[in-house]
Formats: sequence, C-alpha cells, structure tokens
Amino acid sequence: MKLRNIFMAIIAMAAIIPAVTSCSDSKSYAELLTDENHTVNHFLSLHRVVTEIPDDNKFEIGPDAPYYKMDSDGNVYMQVLDAGTDEKPETNDRVYFRYLRYNLFSYEVGSDTNTPSGNADNMSYTPVFFLLDNVTIQQSTQYGTGIQVPMHYLGYNAKVNLVVKSQVGATSEIADVIPYLYTISYFKSQI
Repeated sequence: MKLRNIFMAIIAMAAIIPAVTSCSDSKSYAELLTDENHTVNHFLSLHRVVTEIPDDNKFEIGPDAPYYKMDSDGNVYMQVLDAGTDEKPETNDRVYFRYLRYNLFSYEVGSDTNTPSGNADNMSYTPVFFLLDNVTIQQSTQYGTGIQVPMHYLGYNAKVNLVVKSQVGATSEIADVIPYLYTISYFKSQI
C-alpha cells in the first residue's frame, strides 16, 4: 500500500512539474532582440533611411533629413538636425550633452502623448558628459557608446535625432533590450 502511494505521488509530481515550469510569461533574450528589431524597423519605415554614410560627411540636415545607418550592425541611426561647428572633438575630449529620449516600444510618431526622459527640457538638471572613445570611465559608458557616434562626424553644437538599439545603449539597460529615440545636443567643455 505504501509503495503504491509513493508511486502515485511520483506520477503526480512528474505531471505537475512540467506544467508549472512551462507556464513562463517571460521572453527569451533572442525573442526580446527580435521585438527590438521589429520596433526599430517599424519606426524607420515611417522615415527615409540612407544605408551609407556620405563620403564627405555632408549629411542632409533638418527635420525632413533621412536617418543614416551609422554602423554595419544597424544599432545606430542618425538624423542630423544641426551639423554644429567645424570644430570636432578628438579622442578623450570631454563632450557635454543634453538629451531627451523616448522608449521606441511606446513611441508614436507625431503624437503629443510621447513622454521623454532626460535633461534637455529642464536646465536645472546638470549636463552630462562623456570622454570621446574612452570606455574606461563610468561617464563614458553610462549612456552607452551609441550616443558618441555622431561626434565622429559632426562638430560641437550639433543636434541629432538618434535611434539607439540596446546593444550600444545605456549599460544599465542592455539586458532590458529597449531601443530608444534620442534628441541630443552636444557641447564643448568650457573647462
């Protein structure tokens, strides 16, 4: 009798364990990356996209300018709103920036209900900075390497819209796999 009860308990556990463990609502990392790609592709489908960087770095400028694919993996797309000055930062130069960013999963093109985060709309917030191409300090990696890309092509005082996928986004958010649309203005250090 006891052997039968033990056997029945084992059978019941064997039936319950797969049912409990297969009821996961979370997505795999690969599924999250697929969702991110679909979201970015949808956003870009509503805009003009140029897949090559101009040889002379003469980008079209303005709110109707195309989004340029800035890397071979398609992790960064840039729309130039203002090319800035002729002075460009060099490696290890301190570049200050002000930004607004929008989560592309909830962003609606042309909507007034998009809610950004960032420091551009409130001048009481301290501006943030990075040292160009220096990933040894936290300030340069905190927002990811994607936001540094425009400074390789544009001058100080440039303003861009930037689509940044999670792989080159903020280090604290890489695992969340959230693409962002940034509006960023870059400034030279006055120090």
